[in-house]
Amino acid sequence: MIEGIILAIGAGLMLGLYALPEKFTKNFKFENTWGLFFMLTMFLVPIIASLTLIKDFSNVFAAVPTDILFKMAAASVLWGIGVMMWGKAINHIGLSLGFSIFIGTVILVGSILPFVVEGLPQKNVLLTILAGIFVVLLGVLFNGQAGITRELDELQSGQSKKEKGAMVKGITIAVLGGLLATGFSYANAVGRPFIHEACQAAGNAEWVTAVGVMFPIFISGGIVMAAYFAWQLSVKKAWSNFKTPSFGKNFVLIFIMAVFHYAASALFAFAAFKLGEIGNTVGYAIFNTSCVATAIVSGIITKEWINASSKAKNYLYLSLACMIIGIIIIAIGNGIS
Repeated sequence: MIEGIILAIGAGLMLGLYALPEKFTKNFKFENTWGLFFMLTMFLVPIIASLTLIKDFSNVFAAVPTDILFKMAAASVLWGIGVMMWGKAINHIGLSLGFSIFIGTVILVGSILPFVVEGLPQKNVLLTILAGIFVVLLGVLFNGQAGITRELDELQSGQSKKEKGAMVKGITIAVLGGLLATGFSYANAVGRPFIHEACQAAGNAEWVTAVGVMFPIFISGGIVMAAYFAWQLSVKKAWSNFKTPSFGKNFVLIFIMAVFHYAASALFAFAAFKLGEIGNTVGYAIFNTSCVATAIVSGIITKEWINASSKAKNYLYLSLACMIIGIIIIAIGNGIS
């Protein structure tokens, strides 16, 4: 159990940090940065990783029932749309709050979805885990309040360049995106047992299953993202922005983002396996909560909250405390199981 928890926390740390290099790109519009990012993380990185690491790649996926792959693909398309909306939310509410609201929604719904697929655990285990999720969600609410307070502070001081109501708009986009993004949890829960069996039959190590699970999820989710950003790059006439002296540096930064994003997701899938019978629920909650906590800290370090009042910062610190306590309670629930 301890190994699984450490892996889930590690995956959350990676996911919480993956978007940080985006702050240092130059001469790219939103569409350039995230369009290139999604092409790399959804296609290039998973294809190279899968073909390199999965022994007998073609036969492994040929052994997985078609209806299972279809369910994974459909859920992954919804996940792709949700992640895209999260990227938009960041423009309105910043990295730390964008992560908080988006992933708070993901935690609430995505942690429950595996129970629908795999069945409910014992009553005492279920109640403990739900209590932990509730504490985490309190943290999300406090984080939302911190963001709204910060916006009011910046508007009153004249330091905000955003229109009034940007925070509400961003939070709405993040919540809707989070609901759709729970397709990732469903795809992992429904596909992992079959892909694990196929990987083991082909003589792969246990951890390779995580790579196998990510392949259909990322490719399917990537299709909708590629189409969206190709359209946006055309509408915004942003294709020419790729022709910049900063392209090489930007590419390296975005490639690092892509590797961290993919590796975090694959590490979560392996952590869920290591956590045992209810690993999908426990792992998903710990993974995403660790991600939010990391994003909050990175937001503080990168001075997103430098102009916020002490009241806003207190809400932020309270939210971080709730999330940490929530993770501990969820881990205890897994230990009881």
